Amino acid sequence: VQLQASGGGLVEAGGSLRLSCAASVRTFSTYVSGWFRQAPGKEREFVAAINRSGGITLYADSVKGRFTISRDNAKDTVYLQMNSLKPEDTAAYYCAAVYSVRVPTTEGHYNYWGQGTLVTVSS
Repeated sequence: VQLQASGGGLVEAGGSLRLSCAASVRTFSTYVSGWFRQAPGKEREFVAAINRSGGITLYADSVKGRFTISRDNAKDTVYLQMNSLKPEDTAAYYCAAVYSVRVPTTEGHYNYWGQGTLVTVSS
């Protein structure tokens, strides 16, 4: 499975961005997917995850109410809508996937990763 993340960029605080993660596999609907981020000098952290059907979503407390994860299985793509962005959201964002029933929130449980897409939020 290859994952291609896109949609990062520079935005002012309070603004919005939508990240996309396109999968190379036609059976992407059988994979749980998540977003993680890594700020400069910090460890990679969980942001959000979504189950195979899209009916279950999990969020880190720091983004709850501002970010929304969704998926379009017909397009083999997962999205991360980010609203009310803050400077502390600045990071490289990574999408990940795992063939699973459970929805993990730790990076060690994901075995497919996309390249990072950089999000910079100016104050």
